[in-house]
Amino acid sequence: MTQTPHAPGPAEGPARAQITVPAKHPMVTVLGSGDSLLRVIETAFPGADIHVRGNEISAVGEPADVALIQRLFAEMMLVLRTGQPMTEDAVERSIAMLKAGADGNGQGQETPAQVLTQNILSSRGRTIRPKTLNQKRYVDAIDKHTVVFGIGPAGTGKTYLAMAKAVQALQSKQVTRIILTRPAVEAGERLGFLPGTLYEKIDPYLRPLYDALHDMLDPDSIPRLMAAGTIEVAPLAYMRGRTLNDAFIILDEAQNTSPEQMKMFLTRLGFDSKIVITGDVTQVDLPDGTKSGLRQVQHILDGVEDVHFARLSSQDVVRHKLVGRIVDAYEKYDSTHGTENGSHKGGRGRSGHKGK
Repeated sequence: MTQTPHAPGPAEGPARAQITVPAKHPMVTVLGSGDSLLRVIETAFPGADIHVRGNEISAVGEPADVALIQRLFAEMMLVLRTGQPMTEDAVERSIAMLKAGADGNGQGQETPAQVLTQNILSSRGRTIRPKTLNQKRYVDAIDKHTVVFGIGPAGTGKTYLAMAKAVQALQSKQVTRIILTRPAVEAGERLGFLPGTLYEKIDPYLRPLYDALHDMLDPDSIPRLMAAGTIEVAPLAYMRGRTLNDAFIILDEAQNTSPEQMKMFLTRLGFDSKIVITGDVTQVDLPDGTKSGLRQVQHILDGVEDVHFARLSSQDVVRHKLVGRIVDAYEKYDSTHGTENGSHKGGRGRSGHKGK
């Protein structure tokens, strides 16, 4: 792709740029079906005038906007060169990353192409990749550190990306087993009131971990791997008294651990193992008056070597766009009214049910 910038002088008008798309990239892959990607770009830069003629794209507008538009199309070309398609969501996230860098909020940050083309795991005809800068840094931290905390709201991929890294580590023989665990604390329910045996009561609570596994492995192989002990899914209480060697261990929903449980879990770490702990400190389901181990551990282990805290925000939500807005709305409400373990302070104490 060739770019021809025209920087204005002191008395000159707006900046202009000419972008030539290589013939190997059909314009529909750059502009989107029905120009859907072009509309995303035009919406993000309302002050710029963008025109397309053949394989030539021209941009006229404020110098800063034109420079970002040039960078954006260059990054899009790099992504398309890998064979990965550009989507409206990917374009929006690329623009957000470029604008953050231009505002000085992304010093030394990776480029959109580096984020969007990092493959973690390819399975069953799809490839799992980070979709935001913070997700990429979270994944990179898992590679670099022995203990990583992924802290952020629902939908930011904390658990899903950790699971993908665990499966990758197992397939590349970096570890010999995967251990997935959750504290058995229920969001507004009591396991004791559910029908069935202990296993039948626990199984639905651990179902989200099974669902992620089914996305990443051949479903027929999962029972076999679990029977062999290569993959273990169990409540946190089952970890007590064990030393976990040569394993990739994920503790999910860690905001629902007590300080004692968090210490117990962290001290299970054995040789050649890696721990990833995920949770959302705004959704604590512990009884009132019980401290969250995930909240406390951030102060205890801050600055400890080989322990990393990766923090994700509503900007990293990769579910429906409305989820990010919901997260922001709750954060605004909580900052105004104050919360305790995810419930409104001064509200009625819980008696087995949570008013959400």
